[in-house]
Amino acid sequence: MDETQDNIEAHCLLVPYPVTGHINPMLQFAKRLAHKQVRVTLALTKFLLKSTTGFSAGSVSLQPISDGFDDGGRSQAKNSDEYLSRFQQIGQQTLSELLRGLADLGRPVDCVIYDPFIPWVLDVAKWSGLLAAAFFTQSCAVDNIYYHAYAGELKLPLSGGGAVELPGLPAMKPDEMPSFIYVHGSHPGTFRMLMNQFRNVGEADWIFVNTFHELEEEVLEYWMSKFKRVKAVGPTVPSIYLDKRLHDDKEYGLTIFKPMTNICTEWLNLRQPRSVVYVSFGSMAELAADQIQELVCALTTYDMHFLWVVRKSEESKLPPKFLEEASAKGLIVSWCDQLEVLAHEAVACFITHCGWNSTLEALSLGVPIVGIPQWTDQGTNAKFVSDVWEIGIRARVDEKGVVRRDEIIRCVKSIMEGQGGKVISSNSTKWREIARGVVDEGGSSDINIEEFISSLKISKNTSRE
Repeated sequence: MDETQDNIEAHCLLVPYPVTGHINPMLQFAKRLAHKQVRVTLALTKFLLKSTTGFSAGSVSLQPISDGFDDGGRSQAKNSDEYLSRFQQIGQQTLSELLRGLADLGRPVDCVIYDPFIPWVLDVAKWSGLLAAAFFTQSCAVDNIYYHAYAGELKLPLSGGGAVELPGLPAMKPDEMPSFIYVHGSHPGTFRMLMNQFRNVGEADWIFVNTFHELEEEVLEYWMSKFKRVKAVGPTVPSIYLDKRLHDDKEYGLTIFKPMTNICTEWLNLRQPRSVVYVSFGSMAELAADQIQELVCALTTYDMHFLWVVRKSEESKLPPKFLEEASAKGLIVSWCDQLEVLAHEAVACFITHCGWNSTLEALSLGVPIVGIPQWTDQGTNAKFVSDVWEIGIRARVDEKGVVRRDEIIRCVKSIMEGQGGKVISSNSTKWREIARGVVDEGGSSDINIEEFISSLKISKNTSRE
């Protein structure tokens, strides 16, 4: 883009759903926009801004809005319905005040980019006469499943055990669908939020998805036939691990846990290449005690080193004295810089819950996956990891829903020693190179971002004439 031909700087305000798994992808997208000379402001709740000391978004400005729970955040709400209702009531007011305040400061907003988990943000943008874009942080496949449920084209609860077939997607077993679909009624408040993503999305001027065209081509093509201006803009992984064009973009910047980075790096530096199994189930998943016991037995039995992230809240599920006894083979930490770990040459495979952010990170860094999904979108992501992109294996559960030690060892061994593991390793390398290419200059996601900025500036020019 020749920026000298158009010196009008557009201004985008990004409003994420206030959890790190949604904030960080939008923040990474914001950094891409800022790198291309767009003024960007990120609106976070007052509670998050107070509780994340030292958080820096670089060239992205930070501004507060309120969710109605400024002292304790989501934990103050009785349930998700109360939180979302209060957030909408107070959020609409404080977001409108923020938009007016930025205009008064001579920095009027041209486009509001919002998380569809909070669809009322689109209403505020339209009431204010602004352009608006939805930013879906989950995979397009998962978004598509929810869309069909919302539209009544996926009948719930699912009946029988036959394959589910939807446009743009491979045939899927019921248990490969998101848990809120497969176990219908399990979390009604969250399910209502997921359905509400689509109540006004047709009014958005653009729809962004945290994926890339080559990764989900068929379902993206289907969405482009249903909605206007659908653009894949991912993977939203810091630039240093991809194209390296954003020199100061080395980390997400926002984390609710303190990573033990030096300890992990020093320990990994002592290991041989491809000799470590990395294990993490993200910031929210809570494993059953018997599942943790099976992991303990598998990791201590199989002849490889392991680095295992066990959050403080989960430590009580470990066997007594395990932290000390495991030190000969493994390192257990309460949190780590996952990108730094995945990028280390000592790491051979990743045992993960297959959250979308973790899946994209592993794919972008070429690390094979052993998927042990827990809930929400993770089973669907694991389906694509194993059967579509072929960059890993989904571990099989027993009749109690637990992945046993022998199955965990089988999966890791298949990746490390089997013929199938060579195919997975080759595919992981292939997708890593594609992921780097799509965000580099002239790549599919880079072009989509450029096209958005160009059309945004045209709209701004037109409105000024």
